[in-house]
Amino acid sequence: MKLLVLSHACVTPVNQQLFAAVEQKAGWEVDIILPSNWLNDYTSSIKAGRWPGFSGRLIEVPVLKPGSIPLHVYRKSLSAIIRSSKPDAIYVQHEPYAAATYQLYRANARTLRKPIGFFTWQNIEKRYPIPFRQMERSVLRQSVVAFSGSESAEQVLRDKGFSGKTVLLPGSVDPEMYSPQASANALKSEWCDAGTVAIGYVGRIVEEKGLANLLHALKRIERLPWKLVMVGKGPFEAEFNSLASTLGLSDRVLQLGYVPHDQIPVYLSAFDMLVVPSETRPNWKEQFGRVIIEAMACGTPVIGSDSGEIPFLIRATGGGLAFKEGDPADFAAALETLISDPNKRSQLAATGGDTVRSRYSHDAVVTNFVAAWKDVTR
Repeated sequence: MKLLVLSHACVTPVNQQLFAAVEQKAGWEVDIILPSNWLNDYTSSIKAGRWPGFSGRLIEVPVLKPGSIPLHVYRKSLSAIIRSSKPDAIYVQHEPYAAATYQLYRANARTLRKPIGFFTWQNIEKRYPIPFRQMERSVLRQSVVAFSGSESAEQVLRDKGFSGKTVLLPGSVDPEMYSPQASANALKSEWCDAGTVAIGYVGRIVEEKGLANLLHALKRIERLPWKLVMVGKGPFEAEFNSLASTLGLSDRVLQLGYVPHDQIPVYLSAFDMLVVPSETRPNWKEQFGRVIIEAMACGTPVIGSDSGEIPFLIRATGGGLAFKEGDPADFAAALETLISDPNKRSQLAATGGDTVRSRYSHDAVVTNFVAAWKDVTR
């Protein structure tokens, strides 16, 4: 079996882990088409790299609109790549409305017409403008399988009329990479004194992540021994810093900026808890929260809002507490519970870690991924 993959996410080598697991578990050959140039939220420009465990072919292609997930397109004939790769099936790790998705689907229709499918996180039904609406309909019509990151994303597909095979494919982690790190205590000691609880945040610094509410919640428990450690960058930084200053919390907030992916496990291990305070917007709600399972795999409990998939993931893993989004009092109560009770933190961390390793590891998720492709390519 040979699988051809299209994935902008695989520019970041760690995102090739899923396909490395496919190679190892199923013995398949995998070619990945990915941008040779890309922009992200943390650095001005990144270039494609290879994950050490992935042995397949990386086909780097320049793109127009690098950094735009829905709008970027490849500046090379994808038809020629399909003919060269000679895959048995094609997997597009993009939303069905994206321009690059339609680009590869059209190339497949003009060439080998292999079984083809896509991935979606979209958990809000949206009506896209022309031509994206027609492109999405064409993709749904041609797909033999659709992989969704959540049950709500699967329901959106059904509501849009997709009648083909759907497979739940949640985020996953490599337990060997995401696990409690020996150097975590030394790192934590750089941030705060003994007896102080390190509250961590990892992600984009944007308003919809609920960071203003985080500060208001922390103000309510100012008397407790905590330090907030922020990992990430984004356009909300100036406003966040201004609010922290207004609330008199600046000296209790440590901003570390961007941290490379391969270093994140030690930071997650060093936190006493991770917060994911996302807030739903008319056109967005949290689609999964991969950092939640990453933190739990590293032995860290999570406090998350009830936006989108967050509360379902926390309940499914048993590795944290959920609070009502946008409610600083409810958030503060959850924070106080874990700050004041180290045994509770340990119990949640143990339960969450065990569940993530059994249900959200790459091996567990790849089993369902491989079985789905075998089913549709018989």
